This record gives sequence, structure tokens and C-alpha cells, in this order.
Amino acid sequence: MRTYTPAEAAERSGFSVDTLRYYEREGILAPVARTAGGRRTYSDSDLSTLDFLRCLRDAGMPIERLRRYGELCRDPNTIAERIALLREHAVAVDNQIDQLRRYRARVDEKIAWYEGSAG
Repeated sequence: MRTYTPAEAAERSGFSVDTLRYYEREGILAPVARTAGGRRTYSDSDLSTLDFLRCLRDAGMPIERLRRYGELCRDPNTIAERIALLREHAVAVDNQIDQLRRYRARVDEKIAWYEGSAG
């Protein structure tokens, strides 16, 4: 099994080392393994989790919801709650997409206006 240093995990996940520590401290990420000397080591499973957390964060999930998701993931009996949380977030993402489309339409209108007045 391959393990990764905090710096390698940060590079692969796109999170800073400080964010990795914060996510672990806040319960967003389950405690990671440590070497005999007490240094954190990340597994492929940890990196997979971080990849999904990156997806959720980039899609606008607030820290408090990430924390709740992390808590739920540590209890194998919470699949239904995880699904509900992710469905709620999917609705929020859809709402963001709709809002962005409205913004895009306004930008396109302004471009058309400028193009019409430039000639």
C-alpha cells in the first residue's frame, strides 16, 4: 500500500497542508495514519476522500456541511443521511447553475448591445 506525505497529499489534492490539518481537526476528514514518529501519512483512500471533498468544496458546499458529511462518513449506518445531504447539495448546485445562466444571458445581452452600437 502506497502512502503519501502531507506535502504529497496536498499537491495531489489541491488543498494546502494547513487545510489538510484543519479538515482532520474539524472532523471533515477522518484521522489519518501516523508514522512511529507521529508524522501523518495519507493513503490512496484518504486521497480519494480528499478528491471528493475538493469536488464538494469547489461546488460551494459550506464548511459546516462538509463537517457534517465527514461525521456521517464515519458511521456506516448513515447512508440514508449522506444521500439526503448530497441531494440537498445537488439542488443547491442546480440553483447556482441556473443563476449563472441568468448572469450569462445578461452578459450576452450587453455584448449584443455593444456590438449594435459600435457599428
